[in-house]
Amino acid sequence: MTILRCNKCGHLEELPKEHVGGVMPCPRCGTSTQTYDTLLFISKVLEKFFATQTELVRLRSSAAGGEGTPSSAVAAAGPQGFDLHNSGALSTDLQHGPIQEWFQRRHIQVRTNPKAVDTTGFFDEVAVAIGKSNGVLKEVVDRIRFAQLKGFATSTIHLDKKTPEDARLIVDFCRQLYDYSFVAKYFHLRDENRIRLVLQTAPAIREFFNGDWLEWHVFMGLLESARHHGRRYSCARNLVITLQNDATYELDVFFLFDGNRPVCIECKSGEFRQDIDRCLTLRKRLGIRREDFILCAVGLVPEQAAGLSSMYELTFCNERDLPERLAQLFEARLESRQTAAAR
Repeated sequence: MTILRCNKCGHLEELPKEHVGGVMPCPRCGTSTQTYDTLLFISKVLEKFFATQTELVRLRSSAAGGEGTPSSAVAAAGPQGFDLHNSGALSTDLQHGPIQEWFQRRHIQVRTNPKAVDTTGFFDEVAVAIGKSNGVLKEVVDRIRFAQLKGFATSTIHLDKKTPEDARLIVDFCRQLYDYSFVAKYFHLRDENRIRLVLQTAPAIREFFNGDWLEWHVFMGLLESARHHGRRYSCARNLVITLQNDATYELDVFFLFDGNRPVCIECKSGEFRQDIDRCLTLRKRLGIRREDFILCAVGLVPEQAAGLSSMYELTFCNERDLPERLAQLFEARLESRQTAAAR
């Protein structure tokens, strides 16, 4: 599609694609106005948006700590100028614009959830901790989820059969849950060598332990990889799409790189086999390459992931191997671009 935006009166209008790159009178005031490709226009607006975010962070840093003294947010921020783990910069309609445009070009209805990519809370930090040490922390997550399912007010984690290293990791994690208010109370009963947790009942906390933690872990991993490789992107969680046959699907994690390269990751913390057909249907309907449509299943053995990836036109991995898988994804794209440039 084509966008016309009048610099004189501010009129904004979308036109058929054949008007791209032309000059025409503004329908409102008659001023000669340049027209632009919609995707290019949105990309330029996003560039200015992120530049403004960077300058805003710098100014706040100067006001808080004096000129030339960067704040912790500035120090942690990457090329896009914001702290990935503590920012609402991504939770805007503007940031989701390229994704909406991408689906609209394919005649697919899409509903975004900007709040789902707001990292000003602590969901992302706790999710990353679980993902990095899920082999040890899985018992804690499973016990909390089981207690919530049964309506119990507390959950107990026994440490007597743990190695000192694992016990220390569990203690630190449970303390983190309390510090971030994921549990209401935390008791480390050293004489009995166990931890007792008083649970929260808030729906968002219940959903987090019921599987949302994996979505956050995957989302943050993709953010970190994109920043590390210096890629421009638009990102979303919990996208709801409706196909032309009125079939509705939710996409767990969806990134659009450079305005036209989609990556979709479906997250499964429990049984995943019944979802393979669904993922295959989505991948083909959206036209996403098999290496860019990933089914991330907790605890999936690497050998099994490799076998399933060769059987189905999807890519399978587990939460531990996800960083390596993402690195391969970006490296393969870099090689592809270099080959194309050489031609």
